[in-house]
Amino acid sequence: MANRFSKVICWFVFVMVFMVAGCQRGYRKDVPAYEQVVDANLSIDPNFIVPDYATRAIEATGGRQAWMRTKKLTIESRATFYHLDDSFYLTEQEYEIHPWSNAIQISGEEPQGRFVCRFSGGAFSVLKGAERVDALPIAVLNRGFAEAILNITTAPVRFLDKSAEFTKELQPVKIMGQWYRPIRRTIRPASSKPGVPQLAKTKAVFYQNRDNSLIDLLWLGDVDGETFLTVRGYDYHEVEKNGVRLPAKIEIFITDASGASPRRLAKVDFD
Repeated sequence: MANRFSKVICWFVFVMVFMVAGCQRGYRKDVPAYEQVVDANLSIDPNFIVPDYATRAIEATGGRQAWMRTKKLTIESRATFYHLDDSFYLTEQEYEIHPWSNAIQISGEEPQGRFVCRFSGGAFSVLKGAERVDALPIAVLNRGFAEAILNITTAPVRFLDKSAEFTKELQPVKIMGQWYRPIRRTIRPASSKPGVPQLAKTKAVFYQNRDNSLIDLLWLGDVDGETFLTVRGYDYHEVEKNGVRLPAKIEIFITDASGASPRRLAKVDFD
């Protein structure tokens, strides 16, 4: 997946220079911003055309140059996880987000000890402390939670992922007083090679706010075969001067297959 995803990045650097939809094979060693993101094994697809909604989402969250400079985001957070009876579990977590490689690492110190987990290329794994996390009174992380945080924070870059298919719906929808343009995503299954983890056929809907072009609402369908999530981002701000803009708060809800009957699962506040 990483190789396919990296194919599209060339546009992100050269489109303002050549003013065309594609680029030639190979890459120039004299473009520092390009080398910061792409490795030497890049295979470029000259036929990729960046959709208009992706361009608007990128500009709404800091712009092309800000995203190109962002190889990794390290964010401290306070995460609240809710029980069915509305009681909650409060903890602190650190997120290491890699926008261009579609990955997030989540770590934290719990009373039982430290845990580290990773969601990368559609595969979720606990790298450290699985037995300690399982012993907590509430599930503080899982595949769905990790995928929700990664997608809402890196939504503009996700639109450049060629392992997925995106379809913009023609009719806008009104949700909680805001008009949105739905953009549906379907993940293509990976090749079935021995020892290679398979991508889940996750369906998702990214909702682009018509007023500001932010992707501040998304729906993740069939995350683990049983769960459906609605994710909202609030109060977008620069994480550093002239950097990308991320939500200051994220809420995650469990819903039914239609997105109705939401129950709040978690709230994340970035420090």
